[in-house]
Amino acid sequence: MPVTIREIAKAAGVSIATVSRSLNNAEHPINEETKQRVLKIAAELGYRPNQAARNLRMDRSMMIGIITDAENSPHSPHIPSPHTPIIIQGLQDTFRQQGYYCMVINAYWDPTTEQKEINSLLSHSVEGVVFVETWLSTASSILDLANKPYVFAHRLFGTPKKNSIVTDDTYGGRLAINHLIKLGHRRIGHISGPKEYYASAERLQGYQTELVEAGIPFDPTLVEACDDWQLPSGYQAAQRLLENSSPPTAIFAANDRMALGAIHAIQDAGLRVPEDIAVVGYDNEELAALVRPSITTVSLPRYEIGQAGARLLKKLINREIDDSEELKIKGELIIRQSCGTYPEQ
Repeated sequence: MPVTIREIAKAAGVSIATVSRSLNNAEHPINEETKQRVLKIAAELGYRPNQAARNLRMDRSMMIGIITDAENSPHSPHIPSPHTPIIIQGLQDTFRQQGYYCMVINAYWDPTTEQKEINSLLSHSVEGVVFVETWLSTASSILDLANKPYVFAHRLFGTPKKNSIVTDDTYGGRLAINHLIKLGHRRIGHISGPKEYYASAERLQGYQTELVEAGIPFDPTLVEACDDWQLPSGYQAAQRLLENSSPPTAIFAANDRMALGAIHAIQDAGLRVPEDIAVVGYDNEELAALVRPSITTVSLPRYEIGQAGARLLKKLINREIDDSEELKIKGELIIRQSCGTYPEQ
């Protein structure tokens, strides 16, 4: 049987109210020696606070719902995201420090499942919801009707949404191109991700902006768009760039998997990376450091996105702020082996 505060009060020779104030660190004045004696006896008796009862008294559940679409069902055509687990870790670590508990739910890219799970979370009286790498956004209207705060962490879809935490991909694209320009490159190709993704448009914008600011005309024949983010697509896109009448001396790929595909295509064409063609990726996936040549890339601050999402949702729950505009977090350039200086003529 669990130890009760009545038993602690009897063992300590104090009132139940004194035990309650000691255990809950109440502001009501209490002798420090008495408080420490109560805490010591409570520990010796193996007392564990009833968090559910405490939350009920406070009219709080201290529960947070986390919904993601980035993991697969057996029938899903989508490939799992390497970012989701780290973003969720950042969320959970930060929420745990704030006294919250998290329920993580996979909606499998299915709108019906997502709506069903949100209703389930509401039945558990969650205080807020975080959507992690979700493609769908219609279910958030259910939370609006229920007056529950929510946050999008690393939103995938392109339409701006309130309370979104995203990476500053335009800035990241500029970082990559600026690095290549400093190395002397002017014919820089770009392998872009699927057009419906937020990150694809932003990284392409960064590529274009940095070229123009450096006085390098934008050449649309140096941009190859892909239907997905995978290695084979990067390989095929790089092959098309190499067939250009004036091929690039450097390639910026919108993620590391496509960058690796580009490296394979360059090598299969009898060229060397970085001696003949430099390659920059994006995301700083684990594979970028493991392959040879290792890939220069722009980091995606996944854990920090989770932390920022948790902090924002807590402020919304506590009504410290009204709905927030989109918040952008900057990554950084990770320089490795896949970039070289412009070859001498």
